[in-house]
Amino acid sequence: MSRPRRSAPPRGRRPRPKASKGESYVGRRFEVEVGPVAHGGHFVARVPLEDGASRVVFVRHALPGERVVVEITEGTAGDRFWRGDAVSVLSAAAERVVPPCPYAGPGLCGGCDFQHVSLSAQRELKATVLREQLVRLGGLSAEDPLVADLVVEAVPGDEAGLRWRTRQRYATAQGGGRGMRRYRSHDVIPVDDCLIASSDAREPGAGTVVESVDAGGATHSFEVAADGFWQVHPGAPATLVSAVLSALAPAPGDTVLDLYAGVGLFSAFLADEVGPTGRVVAVEGDRTASALSVGNVPSAEVTAGDVATVLGGLEEGPFDLVVLDPPREGARRPVVEAVAARSPRAVAYVACDPAALARDVAIFAEHGYRLRSLRGFDLFPMTHHVEAVALLTKTGSDQQ
Repeated sequence: MSRPRRSAPPRGRRPRPKASKGESYVGRRFEVEVGPVAHGGHFVARVPLEDGASRVVFVRHALPGERVVVEITEGTAGDRFWRGDAVSVLSAAAERVVPPCPYAGPGLCGGCDFQHVSLSAQRELKATVLREQLVRLGGLSAEDPLVADLVVEAVPGDEAGLRWRTRQRYATAQGGGRGMRRYRSHDVIPVDDCLIASSDAREPGAGTVVESVDAGGATHSFEVAADGFWQVHPGAPATLVSAVLSALAPAPGDTVLDLYAGVGLFSAFLADEVGPTGRVVAVEGDRTASALSVGNVPSAEVTAGDVATVLGGLEEGPFDLVVLDPPREGARRPVVEAVAARSPRAVAYVACDPAALARDVAIFAEHGYRLRSLRGFDLFPMTHHVEAVALLTKTGSDQQ
């Protein structure tokens, strides 16, 4: 499946037009104490109202424990919650820093949620969100060591959290210059230099490019569409391959199902491990990426098509190992159940969304698969986005 969500981390979803629910509170300011981090780069606070009630507001540019003045950016009297920006900090958290980018802040570029947070604190916030989603949606216990001890690991290839984006798409600013969009808006903020873009970052275009990855003691080159999906952090491909290989421990002769296989990143290294007596079946929804994977991994059996549909028509024979690398919405029930029906001894799930991962972990649990290991990776510093690699095995298997 095509995965534009990781070739360009979103700068906030644009609000859909909605019917009025009463008086607008946009532009109103309130003094609030900031609560915990929430999924999506926000922090939870409560705004006191005139009648003694309060309203939940999701605040950007804040930190837990701070006292701030929040300006409401979306919200009416009838809404269940509001959105807002911390426009003045009355009591700052120890983790707060001066944003390195002049375009980061209330009303400015929407690309970076956490530029006002120290790098170590950014990673702890991401780990907190992963933990919370696994408990709330995944059914895990907060005391489970996999949850309680989870950390988000730094990945080599950036410069103190900056200069890591190898692909960068700009909007056209008024007057013809380049710019970035304001958070949840079509408005374009002129930007001279995006600090998370690498010095040689390129904009998506026509044709193909070649990417090389050194991992697991081997090096492979991949032809990738210039406007197609490829991890944008330079350390990401090798880091994820190494994590998947370590989790699955593939052996010669194993049969492997690589779902949402893209241009064959995982398939190539898995084919090395299972050898000529093994088998790798790769399924990818984007036909361009799937066609490129045929050349990238000649030994794999490649099928282009919707993953759930292809799985429904695939032979019912068992697979030893499965890799899932779904788009932001996750694999979802039809795919998870089709995977579980093939009784793999281990499933490596590469996730770019904590909530989607947690929901799918819960579905796997219904079919006897438990989370056995989990690693988080900071592939998108200065933003709220986080990548995770989870290992699930069948209860009673020799890998439990």
